[in-house]
Amino acid sequence: MYTTLSLVGGILILLLLLLLKKLFNKRTTDASAGVNKDAASSSACATQECDSSSSGRDYEVFLSFRGEDTRTNFTDHLYNALLEKGIHTFRDNEELRIGEKIDQGLCSAIHKSKIAIIIFSKGYASSQWCLFELAEIVESMERQLKVMPIFYNVDPSDVRNQTGCYQNAFRDHKKNFDLETVEKWKKALKEVGRLKGWDMENTADG
Repeated sequence: MYTTLSLVGGILILLLLLLLKKLFNKRTTDASAGVNKDAASSSACATQECDSSSSGRDYEVFLSFRGEDTRTNFTDHLYNALLEKGIHTFRDNEELRIGEKIDQGLCSAIHKSKIAIIIFSKGYASSQWCLFELAEIVESMERQLKVMPIFYNVDPSDVRNQTGCYQNAFRDHKKNFDLETVEKWKKALKEVGRLKGWDMENTADG
């Protein structure tokens, strides 16, 4: 519990600093970036039938996680802590409207967020929805979306190189999805796995 609370506190501090920096820069960058954001948003979501007509930022944080692994423990603690700090956060079961297609809702929420926190757990790669979110997040990084990975009881190298439990997950994906989709997911994992993040096991040891 102490480790979890300490990690959440560290994340909140960094989030607030990043948000403040973005807010200060927003006035000078919105005018020049707005057109480019709209064009890139439409292109990225064409295959997911996503409504990307709005370039506004409705969320400050988008949480990407596998519910079976972390929804009722770590993610729940983090989500509530963010809300307590007044940080508008998207979590699928809180924000998706009844009757809305899950791909449309998730894609739109990602595009309307300033920061994406990805909680990589042992079962993250086994979920096609998690990988769909991840691929969309990586595309949105080109539109200045900040990404903060958390390695929750999983080695960052397993995420980056698709080894260990992530390798097992991709054995199944190769049977059910086309090569282009699988390679897109692997590339996204490799790119985000290279980012500096929070490694739960190393944090606990420290």
